[in-house]
Amino acid sequence: MELAPIQKDILIALINLQREKDRAVKGEEIAELINRNPGTVRNQMQSLKVLGLVEGVPGPKGGYKATGEAYEALSITAMEHEAQVPIFRNDEVVDGATVAEISFTTVRHPDLCHGIIKVLGSIKSFEQGDLVQMGPTPVNKLVVRGEVVGRDDTHNTLVFSINEMISLPKKPVKDYARMNIISVDVNASIQETARVLVENNIHGAPVKDNEEIIGIVTFTDIGDAVASGKMTARVKDIMTKELITVDSETSLYDAVKVFDKHNIGFLLVAFEGVPKGILSKKDIFHELTVY
Repeated sequence: MELAPIQKDILIALINLQREKDRAVKGEEIAELINRNPGTVRNQMQSLKVLGLVEGVPGPKGGYKATGEAYEALSITAMEHEAQVPIFRNDEVVDGATVAEISFTTVRHPDLCHGIIKVLGSIKSFEQGDLVQMGPTPVNKLVVRGEVVGRDDTHNTLVFSINEMISLPKKPVKDYARMNIISVDVNASIQETARVLVENNIHGAPVKDNEEIIGIVTFTDIGDAVASGKMTARVKDIMTKELITVDSETSLYDAVKVFDKHNIGFLLVAFEGVPKGILSKKDIFHELTVY
């Protein structure tokens, strides 16, 4: 069905307020949001009721509610349990707003990449040139960043040029962990440790004492020891003793947050509480490489 611009404005405002307040919405609230006369809103509501897009809720706490047909008329997917996909304007989250859809409009252009974001919530604050970010999305943790080049209040959409897109696979770390762990003995010398790392083309390795992992040693630890003149030190003297471990079912997205929180390059991966694998930042970068 083809709706008049004022009817679309009212429906979008109704859906946004209904989501924000989780109750029926009064006509005066809609009128204030779209800067229209309350009488105009009430008159249009009668037409929208006839079309089956709005239903009235009687009583002192009553007002209007959008029907499922209203979502269809605006090409918005209604969900009983929806996840919030935040949208940011100039690095600040827009309260009460969530991304409903994102589409890419110039994927075949050799130099440009534009997209359209449909938003549930107010977009009145967005202006041309603003930096916009949407996400992360709940499934693939997609984050899209760009610059606003246009705004369509009638359809509650933003047109933006895309500068960056990041996504992580929806898989647990056990699918990326290296199980053939190259380890170093706790009493190994710096020279022996460096030789193990070089020969296996790795930046770091677990340190074992009788098959038990008790630390992590990296080229950074070796470099610090050499710079300090500790040429005769053993690996047990220079290793990092704090072991950061994640469960094998941890998502790759959550593992990345652990890397960032602790500012480390390696994580031990535990299966039923026992560390059996290792995950490095290099492993993640390799997974994200486009061939």
